[in-house]
Amino acid sequence: MSTNRPLALVTGASSGIGTDLAREYAKAGHDLVLVARSEAALAALAAELAAAHGITATVITADLLDPAAPRRLADEIAARGLTVDVLVNNAGFGDGKDFVAAGRERLLGMIQVNVTALTDLMHAFLPGMVARGRGMVLNVASTAAFQPGPSMAVYCATKAYVLSLSEAVAEELKGTGVTVTALCPGPTRTNFMEVAAVADNALFSKGLVPVMTSAAVAAVGFKAARRGQAVAVAGLANQIGALAPRFTPRSVTRKLVKRMLSSGRH
Repeated sequence: MSTNRPLALVTGASSGIGTDLAREYAKAGHDLVLVARSEAALAALAAELAAAHGITATVITADLLDPAAPRRLADEIAARGLTVDVLVNNAGFGDGKDFVAAGRERLLGMIQVNVTALTDLMHAFLPGMVARGRGMVLNVASTAAFQPGPSMAVYCATKAYVLSLSEAVAEELKGTGVTVTALCPGPTRTNFMEVAAVADNALFSKGLVPVMTSAAVAAVGFKAARRGQAVAVAGLANQIGALAPRFTPRSVTRKLVKRMLSSGRH
């Protein structure tokens, strides 16, 4: 049931940055559509946020690995009479294997979730936002977007796509009342490291960059989206790191990143 409150759709809402972004929007008085594969985790979060903030939280389970899932999700939201004012594309995953050693399904799945589903959802909801003259898209990219990532080649490439797409569409939409923001976290305390099997690489295990909490990252993204900022890099150390490739030869950058991402596994 629709209310007078703005509605935020959050993918990958069952854990980590997605959960904390949902909390940020609930605190700000948004109703929510929470999307992920785990119905139990979503239901618990929905109950928590409805009780704490008096908002309505709708749970929709979806596996964005399925190419048909984004459009099914958009159709279900329309069928429920809901209007999405904020789209938060948080769903995504990584993999810490070298390209040749990685499984084909894993690599293509990363592209499906991190790139194709995100693009499909933007294309489904942006026209309505533009027609209404208001709306926001918050895409969760990564500091991995700023350089090639040997040992995480496809993951870094997908996040470079997210950053580039977000910046380009943000520019296209200037003057429409609709904004697009790319949130670029660095190492963050979530289950990402375990899923991607990168907990033992030098970037994480040797503390080369401070590890932020998902709540801190979500707060940065929420504030940046509210300001209509095109790109938001979370954390000062990550901001410096994101600038470094501009002043370093790409051949050197590749070697440095390879050392950080592969240490302890070869």
